[in-house]
Amino acid sequence: MRGQRSLLLGPARLCLRLLLLLGYRRRCPPLLRSLVQRWRYGKVCLRSMLYNSFGGGETAVDAAFEPIYWLVDNVIRWFGVVFVVLVIVLTSSIVAIAYLCVLPLILRTYSVPRLCWHFFYSHWNLILIVFHYYQAITTPPGYPPQGRNDIATVSICKKCIYPKPARTHHCSICNRWVLALLSVNPTWLNNCVGHYNHRYFFSFCFFMTLGCVYCSYGSWDLFREAYAAIETYHQTPPPTFSFRERVTHKSLVYLWFLCSSVALALGALTAWHAVLISRGETSIERHINKKERRRLQEKGRVFRNPYNYGCLDNWKVFLGVDTGRHWLTRVLLPSSHLPHGNGMSWEPPPWVTAHSASVMAV
Repeated sequence: MRGQRSLLLGPARLCLRLLLLLGYRRRCPPLLRSLVQRWRYGKVCLRSMLYNSFGGGETAVDAAFEPIYWLVDNVIRWFGVVFVVLVIVLTSSIVAIAYLCVLPLILRTYSVPRLCWHFFYSHWNLILIVFHYYQAITTPPGYPPQGRNDIATVSICKKCIYPKPARTHHCSICNRWVLALLSVNPTWLNNCVGHYNHRYFFSFCFFMTLGCVYCSYGSWDLFREAYAAIETYHQTPPPTFSFRERVTHKSLVYLWFLCSSVALALGALTAWHAVLISRGETSIERHINKKERRRLQEKGRVFRNPYNYGCLDNWKVFLGVDTGRHWLTRVLLPSSHLPHGNGMSWEPPPWVTAHSASVMAV
């Protein structure tokens, strides 16, 4: 194959060199001169694509899937509001079933101390879910100021081909830079997750998972009884269930299956983000750090994440916990406090600087 290509390209190269030696600029017609220029330009373009040191298999895959990415981004942009409404409707339906179907049953069977515990825990969990979801969809993720030249830049944006601040990434849906972009516009938030709403996003996922596990585990016995009753609907003679009882049976089965599936899916997502927070990185930075770690390993060097202050300190910085009472006022209770830093300069709080000096050294 290589010999055939050399046989084809050899005469063409020889003709071009002869034209150069004879001074083709003065003697050759304009058409031949333009063909020579186009040949040179095409050769340069081909070499720039094939011999780029930043290219590779991943670059080729990204280029091949770019039309799919564009289609997904536009679909998410238009259907984001629909999915937000869907989340609100599904959550409201579970709350309605809990009040209308589950509550009358447990009032007749549970003791007073057990009822008090369920009452306080369920409403505490519900308040935290509603608060953090509202904050996650309404709080802007944070954008770097435009038109300022005094901001330190560390890399070039691949979309804009323009210098950008540290930990800033381009959102293909918003078509702008986002500070500490965690995920590009999750559909069920209709909002990017960045520096200023990352805590709200994770807290919503965490408390929603707790709520689904609570509902699924607490309604297990009711679900078994309701499912067994539904199995008898087609018996002969049919059972004498009233319309309200049939609706209750189906509602309990719907509640258990929805809460169990959401608990599994959202629990896996929450666990994954908890690992990322413990490492002091976002989902986008994980891929970047993985490539950088591999590149430095080939050179016999060790990669250190400059934003990793240790597992416990990472959580304190992420949650905004400065003192011991903040675990109650800022984590276990609704709080709208701002995160550490402004999303452009990543100086750690004073209480982790001394402890993390050795960790931040590269």
